[in-house]
Amino acid sequence: MSIKCIVVEDEPLARKLMVEYVNTAPGIELLKDFGNPLEALEFMRENEIDLLFSDIRMKEISGIALLKLIKSKPYVILTTAYSEYAIEGFELDVTDYLLKPITFERFLKAVEKVSQRIKEKEGGKVVLAASGGDQDEFIFLKDGSKLMKVNLSDILYIQGLKDYVKVMTKDKQIVCLQTMKSLDGTLPSSQFIRIHNSTIVAFDAIEEIERDKVKIGKNYFSVSDSYKKAFKDFIEERRV
Repeated sequence: MSIKCIVVEDEPLARKLMVEYVNTAPGIELLKDFGNPLEALEFMRENEIDLLFSDIRMKEISGIALLKLIKSKPYVILTTAYSEYAIEGFELDVTDYLLKPITFERFLKAVEKVSQRIKEKEGGKVVLAASGGDQDEFIFLKDGSKLMKVNLSDILYIQGLKDYVKVMTKDKQIVCLQTMKSLDGTLPSSQFIRIHNSTIVAFDAIEEIERDKVKIGKNYFSVSDSYKKAFKDFIEERRV
């Protein structure tokens, strides 16, 4: 299956080069390219994509501002001629950062990172299993050489540990080679909410919410500034 992407770049020559790279590279499909990031935002609201290539410095809004406006983020590769933006980009959980002028070899390495993350996500995707007319949601997680079936209703919270994640359930802890982004994009948004770059919590497991803290069992988790609005909206939708 091809990686479906769009290119957002307001410089015509730079956009043309990125389009050529995408059309040349194997395993990746260009849905559309944009010179205006606001048009790209509207497109993403109506269409599902796997990967966004975006310049950072653009006339209408910056690439950083564009990322903050996207509700359901695809994988992101930022492009720019200004290296000082790299840190802010990685804080937004982008997959890679390409410094102009971009070589085709470097472009391919960035796409390969996305491909690997998609494979990780497929290895832990949610499966719906029929059982006596009812449906039980569960997920398979790789624990060493084993694949462990975990019911979503048993998960309390998930924490990122660099290239690993710790999944805490009602009766055990599982550490697996997985990224937070891959799990965040897999878990049903009606049951789980990301409150920090390193933390996803299950709504049913939340016992208390006080200011910017969430209590689950004996543990307290902070809601970071980047996720406060989404978390507030998530809770408001569920208030009686």
